[in-house]
Amino acid sequence: MILEALARGHGRPLVWLHGFPDHPPTAEPLFAELEGKCRVIAPWLRGYAPSPLEGPYDLETLARDVIALVEDLAEPVDLVGHDWGAVIAYAVCALAPERVRRAVTLAVPHPLTMLRQLRTPAQLRRSWYMALFQLPGAERLVRARELALIDRLWHAWSPDFRLDATRRDGLKACLAASLPAPLGYYRAMVRAVTRPRALTQMFARPIAAPVLQLHGANDGCILPPSADDQQRFVDRRLEIIDGVGHFLHLERPQELAGRILEWLA
Repeated sequence: MILEALARGHGRPLVWLHGFPDHPPTAEPLFAELEGKCRVIAPWLRGYAPSPLEGPYDLETLARDVIALVEDLAEPVDLVGHDWGAVIAYAVCALAPERVRRAVTLAVPHPLTMLRQLRTPAQLRRSWYMALFQLPGAERLVRARELALIDRLWHAWSPDFRLDATRRDGLKACLAASLPAPLGYYRAMVRAVTRPRALTQMFARPIAAPVLQLHGANDGCILPPSADDQQRFVDRRLEIIDGVGHFLHLERPQELAGRILEWLA
């Protein structure tokens, strides 16, 4: 699987992994802050045009796509992921620890912690859209009224942030060309939740790469991880950032770039 990717800047490689409902170009303000210190490589993940759309969309397959990308680079990479990109980053660290120098994850805890959180009422209320995406008519609902559901999710997840019109239009064009593939991530996730053996085997050992977890205090999508998440890592720092939501890297790109670069240094 060959993924299409943006490339910005020069220096040590930093691979950026986007989430849902998103794609690499929305993070250009963050890339502008990072590219003076590193070479940012930001692929469109499997299921997002212009990368191939066909599945499967299970976590191991998604992680293997990224591992194939980083194996083409001459050195271990710094890995930064947001939302689904964070989930994939954890999996890459678990499956190919020799390919990751350091990692930063945004807005999503360790997958086994997320699995536990999905059993709590507070997280279930935030995760209603995951159930919606299981319905046979989910694609039609997402496409309705010029992808109005996408605008609703962005507003709910980062209540004080609005994506500018140009980037919003570009994102919706990507999603319109990609659907229903991005929904496949959530359908595969339900299978992992109901049959978690493969997930627990993948993360049987603590993640060895040093990991910085960043989470917005006002995240309307995913609850911040708790202190007992520490056991899943060899070297981990957790920072909860006040005043930002799920898309924290877009709400304060300069601050987030500073935190990321400090950790990677």
